[in-house]
Amino acid sequence: MGEIPDSHPRKASLLARAKLTEAAAEGLLAQSAMIAHGRGEAFDYLLGEKTSESASQAIREVAARLLNAERAVISLNGNTTVLAGEQAIRAAAIIGCPVEVNIYYRTPERMRKLITTLEEIRQKVANEDPPSGWDASQWSDSVNSTEILGADADGRIKGLEGPRAICSSRGIEVADAVLVPLEDGDRCEALVGLGKQVLVIDLNPLSRTARMAHVTIVDEVTRAMTELCIALSEKTQVSSWDNDQALRDALAIMAQASEQI
Repeated sequence: MGEIPDSHPRKASLLARAKLTEAAAEGLLAQSAMIAHGRGEAFDYLLGEKTSESASQAIREVAARLLNAERAVISLNGNTTVLAGEQAIRAAAIIGCPVEVNIYYRTPERMRKLITTLEEIRQKVANEDPPSGWDASQWSDSVNSTEILGADADGRIKGLEGPRAICSSRGIEVADAVLVPLEDGDRCEALVGLGKQVLVIDLNPLSRTARMAHVTIVDEVTRAMTELCIALSEKTQVSSWDNDQALRDALAIMAQASEQI
């Protein structure tokens, strides 16, 4: 892709597409990855391709719940690793929790490539400027100690069968709070049924994932994860969150956008 000027109104979207296209060519993504991304983009158009105030509130709630959890984990699929892997590592380092590569179309080659990508990202993040309240040495130690799980398919999500049930015994299986960007409904429902707090990022407020989760951030994953890293450093407090209202807020924004056409 040629140089995209900063003035281009859809620069972020075009760069995301380029990242995914390159990652797909390198074998990191399933064949359906671009379909899933395109579906999300359609909803993002209706959100004005920006983080709403309602989504920002959801991000702060997710930050508070992750910090309050005893065994939090950030679950990453292929698209999220490519689009927001750096932000995920930063968030995990602040929380002090692992990230887990958890994909449906699982092959040894894809898992190896995704984990290697995250290890390279971790090394890069360890050398970046620390967030507010951290010194450079403390930050580097925290990032370098962030576990990247998923290589060992030694755990199971009860209530699921086949590839959807696979997880890490030291990650999702024992977690009490799971951040699952771009997750599928079956897995979300099963995790909720196991008593885990399920916190999701989903551009579709009508999806089963969005409706089943305890807190849903209706936003594009890169924007949401970037803002989450900021919120995690602000030490927000858990509230009596009304997720149904958050979804209605998102739908209202989308309905208003469609009326302007």
